[in-house]
Amino acid sequence: PLVAMVYTRGAKVKNEYDLEVTKHAARVGAELGADIVKVVYTGSPQSFRKVVEGAGGNLPGGIKVVIAGGEKMESDLEVLEMVAGAMEAGGAGVSIGRNIFQHARPEAMVAAVVAIVHEGTTVDEAMKLL
Repeated sequence: PLVAMVYTRGAKVKNEYDLEVTKHAARVGAELGADIVKVVYTGSPQSFRKVVEGAGGNLPGGIKVVIAGGEKMESDLEVLEMVAGAMEAGGAGVSIGRNIFQHARPEAMVAAVVAIVHEGTTVDEAMKLL
């Protein structure tokens, strides 16, 4: 599978988390032939669902849309809420770096993320794994 990390940055991009810009980026990745497109999380399940739909990720055989982990977050709850929101929106998974490997207990954070992504665990239940 081809993974395209499509981030919207540069002088003309005022907000890299903007829904329309992120939706366009995901669509570009899909149209270029990526099987999986990695983009930023746009902040809510409602907005991220539009990114997934815009890339064709809700269609049978469509591409998979995953979220980037982003900058280091203030709390574990914030990370897990982002993961749950992406999954609720139809995202296919996550690709998180620093919010896991800089965690005090990275193995526990991985277990919490896996529980949400693969088992449909709630954020509250996943927090108990930390």
